[in-house]
Amino acid sequence: MEAKDTKIIKINPHNPEIEKIKEAAEIIKNGGTVAFPTETVYGLGANALADKAIEKIFLAKGRPQDNPLIIHISSIDQLNNLVESIPDRAYPLMDRFWPGPLTLIFNRTKIVPDRITGGLSTVAIRMPSHNIALELIKYSELPIAAPSANTSGKPSPTNSSHVIHDLLGKVDMIIDGGSTGIGLESTVLDISGEIPTILRPGGVTIEDLLTILPKVEYDKALEITDREIVPKSPGQKYKHYSPDARLIIVKGEVDEIIQKTNNLYSKYESKGMKVGIIATKQTYDKYRGKNIIIAGDRNMPETIGASLFNILREFDELKVDIIIAEGVEEKGIGKAIMNRMRKAADGKVV
Repeated sequence: MEAKDTKIIKINPHNPEIEKIKEAAEIIKNGGTVAFPTETVYGLGANALADKAIEKIFLAKGRPQDNPLIIHISSIDQLNNLVESIPDRAYPLMDRFWPGPLTLIFNRTKIVPDRITGGLSTVAIRMPSHNIALELIKYSELPIAAPSANTSGKPSPTNSSHVIHDLLGKVDMIIDGGSTGIGLESTVLDISGEIPTILRPGGVTIEDLLTILPKVEYDKALEITDREIVPKSPGQKYKHYSPDARLIIVKGEVDEIIQKTNNLYSKYESKGMKVGIIATKQTYDKYRGKNIIIAGDRNMPETIGASLFNILREFDELKVDIIIAEGVEEKGIGKAIMNRMRKAADGKVV
């Protein structure tokens, strides 16, 4: 496939043009690949029930075959063919968080291809809240498998330019639906076992889930190295979200973060390296004269989550050698932000 073989179409995210949606849906029905926006990040979609279509996702992304995919649906009825049963605890979760950025892991039926699940007995499913995504699934009349629409291991795409950069000439269609909202992939919650377990933190926080469920745990795999686990969820294994530059996270009290960041900046710059800083609204003026991008407001961490992947890509364009990123408090969506930062930094935290 060449660049000219990828069709790019613009669709209004607030009021999607149905004829354009139908054109994209025909590609899905015919076994092709369509990149489309969701409320989290852009996804690369294909028919979730067709092995050949799923294989195109792995090839386009350069994705490891044992990394499971999430299936996207547009109605609860679509669950019936995909899961063995719907646990009682799932219903209040779906009532509250679907459509939205929560992926649930169920025991799967045989209709779900092994390529989707990495050979596991479980399957990850969510219902996105983005208008374009919902209409595309609806008119495709199929569940759609859709990992993030980027080259595997690189920062996830939060606008169409990121998708075009990574996948032009590798997919059949790219839908330009503007910027995504949350900017971090969905929370993945395994409800197939005894205790509901978060395999990947995201826009739905543990605090949110505990308003519905009496007990929720974080998966122990979030704290250990990639090589020790068999992934049950996207994002559990392999270095993820990685910019071209080396990323270092600085944690601690804000004054300590500022001092350490300035020291690291001077250290690497003295070695002739080009250094970037990911700062916050509260701290950017402490780095005057340096190469800074403001991620958002410390008091509103969702603003940091929404911009993180875009900033990593901006620093790639600036050809920096080192990125120093301020850590955030690990509560609420801060847990998801730090999870993505650690993956991008390959665990390098000071």
